[in-house]
Amino acid sequence: MRNKARLAALASLAVLALATAIVAQAGTQSRSDDDSRAGVRGAGTTMVEGGTGSPSFAPLLTKVAFHARNGSGRFECLALAPGAPAGGAGSGDFDTNVMYVTGEITSAKVRDNVATLTGTATVTGVGAGSGEPFTAELTRGGPGATLVLEVSGLTFREILLEGDFRF
Repeated sequence: MRNKARLAALASLAVLALATAIVAQAGTQSRSDDDSRAGVRGAGTTMVEGGTGSPSFAPLLTKVAFHARNGSGRFECLALAPGAPAGGAGSGDFDTNVMYVTGEITSAKVRDNVATLTGTATVTGVGAGSGEPFTAELTRGGPGATLVLEVSGLTFREILLEGDFRF
């Protein structure tokens, strides 16, 4: 009887392991068509490549958050820069709001490992305006994932430092 019980337990474990492997594989398959019904969401802190650009190249961090389901949702992005110049006291404190983008997502498209969100936003600070069209193209994942935000005629290439982009 003991051997039958052990055999049944081993068989159950084998079935469980196989089922887990199948579910894990299904969760990692990429989508090859436009499929945003399941949702696109994420939040985190990014670093803007090249910061403010020439001549100062002051670093810029952003706090970004978004969610969309069935092609609609919200997008938020707050850009922060140090209030003090490089090398000075406080130059590592990202305490100055240089830009804020808050808007409605009107389209969310997913293809393979990239999601593209489009909509209109209100922008304060750099590129200020109301009803500004925006496009946010992002790659799936945690730190190292990317975001390219185009708004107010400006393009920001960003690298996710903390957080997660899911779709």
